[in-house]
Amino acid sequence: MRIHLLGVGRRMPDWVQAGFDEYARRLPPECALRLIEIEPAHRGKATSTSKAIREEGERLLKAVPKGAGIIALDQRGRAWSTERLADELRGWLAGGRDQALLVGGADGLAEDCLARADQHWSLSTLTFPHPLVRILVAEQVYRAWTLVQGHPYHRA
Repeated sequence: MRIHLLGVGRRMPDWVQAGFDEYARRLPPECALRLIEIEPAHRGKATSTSKAIREEGERLLKAVPKGAGIIALDQRGRAWSTERLADELRGWLAGGRDQALLVGGADGLAEDCLARADQHWSLSTLTFPHPLVRILVAEQVYRAWTLVQGHPYHRA
């Protein structure tokens, strides 16, 4: 089972890639975390925000690995505690089905992405910059994995 973090945006600062890589490398092969960067839509005078969101949504959905479950990261979704994420991870590991976590661009996720998602997960009611979301998700997946393994990393 692999977890695919699909995020709109490219050419992130080095600290973003380093932060993501730090947590992703800690995960074992049976719970690998893979980042798939999606090219953002061109935003110009002739491109409406809704068109850009739709284009990014199409790119995200095309990049979802075949057969993967889809989880939309959306502030209107359900907030998961770390323990809840660990329970979700247990289920994903037991089912053996890859999971795709979708992170939209600057203007959010397309309605098609939200409609196709099996679940909607909210990291917070706060708004985070998209580069930071990559690191937060990687750390939380690692933390959940340590809970599943009984590792002392998580101290709640």
